[in-house]
Amino acid sequence: MSRTGTIALTALAPLAWGSTYAVTTQWLPADRPLFAGLTRALPAGLLLMAGTRARPRGAWWGKAAVLGALNIGAFFPLLFLAAYRLPGGVAAVCGAVGPLFTVALSAGLLRERPTRRSVGAALAGALGVAMVVLRPGAGADAAGLLAGLGGAASMAAGTVLTKRWGRPEGVGPLAFTGWQLTAGGLLIAPVALLAEGVPPAVDGRNVLGYAYLALANTAAAYALWFRGIGRLPAASVSLLALLSTISAAAVGWLALGQSLDPLQLAGVAVALGGTLLGQRTGSRRPAPPAAGRPGRPVRPAVPSSPTRH
Repeated sequence: MSRTGTIALTALAPLAWGSTYAVTTQWLPADRPLFAGLTRALPAGLLLMAGTRARPRGAWWGKAAVLGALNIGAFFPLLFLAAYRLPGGVAAVCGAVGPLFTVALSAGLLRERPTRRSVGAALAGALGVAMVVLRPGAGADAAGLLAGLGGAASMAAGTVLTKRWGRPEGVGPLAFTGWQLTAGGLLIAPVALLAEGVPPAVDGRNVLGYAYLALANTAAAYALWFRGIGRLPAASVSLLALLSTISAAAVGWLALGQSLDPLQLAGVAVALGGTLLGQRTGSRRPAPPAAGRPGRPVRPAVPSSPTRH
């Protein structure tokens, strides 16, 4: 597949994530962020592992656990906690700094030296998100801000390590995604039980919401996302996550009756411009894969709130 095709396919993941805020607020029980993260991750992970019948081997048991903790186990609870405690706009801006974290981590772990274009694209994307979602007088609390920034940092670290380690030979994106979702879900489960108690009562609407988040929004979307990480520079794929803001604005307009003023429309254009600029960003002299490193070598270039993943 061409690089353009890979970018387009990877972009489907954040476009799907843009619906998370509407589903969370309209279809799920309130104030249960850990349970929401658990039901989104564990069923999807077990389903993918059962379908692919691929299990980690050797060092990949530990690597899958680390990636599952960063991309899922820590990220999902922090994401939903920020969703419940912050106005959507503030939480979105916290998430939009993720590409900046990715650029910084890529310099240290992948030896991809940041360029002015990559930093400029990340800054433009964050500015565009702020223009779309941030409003005067939006309140915030310290726990919500820490959760939002922590979630962005966790996802950035998971993206960079996924790029660094690649995938084991012969393991496809679905199996690789299943490992991480299962590991992350098992990490969330005891914390959810201790912090939130027994699961809440759910009705048919809640079940549909959880099913959508687990299957389309998580299993399918994350498989595309991890596939893209293996084929694109980490900073470039992280910038694609900003498309979730544009998607969320469209969902809010079409499904929730929300309007977009001229400043928000300009913000959409700025965020989209930063995302597109980031796809033209290559790293400077990336480090070659270490000899004998287990797993598939990193491929050269051929990451409510409206940014809910």
